[in-house]
Amino acid sequence: MQENTTIALLSGGLDSSTAAAIAKEAGDNVIGLSFDYGQRHRKELIAAKHLANHLELSEHKIIKVNLGAWGGSSLTDPEYSIPSSGIKKDVIPNTYVPGRNTVFIALGLSLAEARGGNKLVLGVNAMDYSGYPDCRPDYLEAYQRLANLANKTGREGRGIKLWAPLIDWEKTTIIKEALRLGIPIQKTWSCYNGGENACGLCDSCRIRDDALRKLDRLDLCSYTQQ
Repeated sequence: MQENTTIALLSGGLDSSTAAAIAKEAGDNVIGLSFDYGQRHRKELIAAKHLANHLELSEHKIIKVNLGAWGGSSLTDPEYSIPSSGIKKDVIPNTYVPGRNTVFIALGLSLAEARGGNKLVLGVNAMDYSGYPDCRPDYLEAYQRLANLANKTGREGRGIKLWAPLIDWEKTTIIKEALRLGIPIQKTWSCYNGGENACGLCDSCRIRDDALRKLDRLDLCSYTQQ
């Protein structure tokens, strides 16, 4: 393997795809890691497979971790309704999945150590994070301290870096970078719902479509995707 091996947590969405592409452009050997976590639809996993092929990742693993077994989120429990009225300030929406990023990062660190990797690239974004507690800089800073203590490489002074290149980017900046890197944005899936087309009403669609409209890319908005 190349000297720099990076694990990319690949959800199938715009942000994680862009982060993975940034790692590829940096010359890293990139391994994709996606999760079948009991989400209410398969669209994002289908997108993740397509994007892993498009980016020519050296490996792409899909791991089953059923966070839906205990619910607690509208993304894993059909008894909850996905919000469609827009983001409410200082309110963590029910689309937050308890412990999701904590579990995913832990598994990513495990794969990185097993593969001799030195970085874990994440598409988390603090500007448009819908209030999630596990997409904020202080969370990542605390997790980095844990990561440095939690495994053999960290104890040997070769800790695996949690790399979040998009953490403070505006969504418009992310889209511009995705376009520059040749990400097929129309093939990514960010919508919380799993219909034939993206709903255009959930928080994720609203954030994405608002940025696309600002960039005059109406052709990529939810209501035009096929």
